[in-house]
Amino acid sequence: MWDNRAAYWRWRRAGTAGEDRLPLVGRPRRPSRPDRHFTAHLGFTAADLVAAREVAVGYAEALSVLRPELAIGASALSPADAWHRAERLFCGALGPDAERCVDVAGHAGFHHAPGPGGLGWGDGD
Repeated sequence: MWDNRAAYWRWRRAGTAGEDRLPLVGRPRRPSRPDRHFTAHLGFTAADLVAAREVAVGYAEALSVLRPELAIGASALSPADAWHRAERLFCGALGPDAERCVDVAGHAGFHHAPGPGGLGWGDGD
């Protein structure tokens, strides 16, 4: 070990000078993890639960317009000090083409798929 320069150690790891040099950084041994789901909690004030639901639905719909990859059907509303009492904001009923209803929870009439002119299904009036 008469030489501690980086080039010397790279040459020693690659083998003899006549062989192809091995890369210093190899592939990861384990496959990368799949994407995980995260939740953003937005705090706001409202006079009562009905007003809070309207504000929360407005926030969720506005965010889904700005960022279409957001899962609007997973939106929920809860009091700030009681997350265990969360209630869904949107219907989420499963349609014939495996689409989810994006109308507000407890709506009357047909279910509707996302997007303008989305598929409608179910018992409507």
